Amino acid sequence: MTASIPQVVDRATWQSEVDALRVREKAHTHEGDAIAAARRRLPMVEVDSAIEVLGPDGPVPLLEVFEGRRQLIAYFHMWHNGHPAAEQCEGCTFYNGQIRELSYLHARDVTYATFCQGPYEESVRYRDFMGWDVPWYSVESSADALLAGRPFFLLACYLRQGDKVYETYSTNGRGFEVMSPSYGLLDRTAYGRQETWEDSPDGWPQGWPVDRDLLRLDGRPVAQWSRLRAGRSDDLGAAVR
Repeated sequence: MTASIPQVVDRATWQSEVDALRVREKAHTHEGDAIAAARRRLPMVEVDSAIEVLGPDGPVPLLEVFEGRRQLIAYFHMWHNGHPAAEQCEGCTFYNGQIRELSYLHARDVTYATFCQGPYEESVRYRDFMGWDVPWYSVESSADALLAGRPFFLLACYLRQGDKVYETYSTNGRGFEVMSPSYGLLDRTAYGRQETWEDSPDGWPQGWPVDRDLLRLDGRPVAQWSRLRAGRSDDLGAAVR
């Protein structure tokens, strides 16, 4: 079935509509600035800086994950122990996979790291299969202490003061969209994300239902296919269930 298309108008009419929308876009941006200002004024809670996470050199305290910088952003990556790459979390693959250039964060004295729910050796092979180069740690044995009763799907920010560590902010759900320039770009196209929840005109393509397959294609997280075509192995070295 052919998808519907936007109304065709002359350029002056089009520009007038864009200009009207731009007023709302600027208000949205300014409200985002105000929310960010409020976020900077949040209180913080101390976290035990000696909590151990497992990295390439074995167990290290949370303090070392900062790599000497003052702030840390940690993405808590969900994991299905013993499952093959095709069955790993499509949402975490989508969001974590879009964090690539870290130098701009480092220039502002911020470290980014992944805290994976699964065992280090198994999960880091997934990172390598995907071609990611973010610092990677297993929090399999320390997640309870870090999460303090929250579900695992989390993005958290920390501040280091000497040898003390504090959590300053956390988010989940659609709060992860800040990690996805893909969604931001799709939102600017005529057809948007093409997901079934969106408020789109009749006839607009919306072939992506909000379920486990939202970020999967032919049985795998979408981004895995290009890695397989490039000849990378998705063997995680674990017994497949």
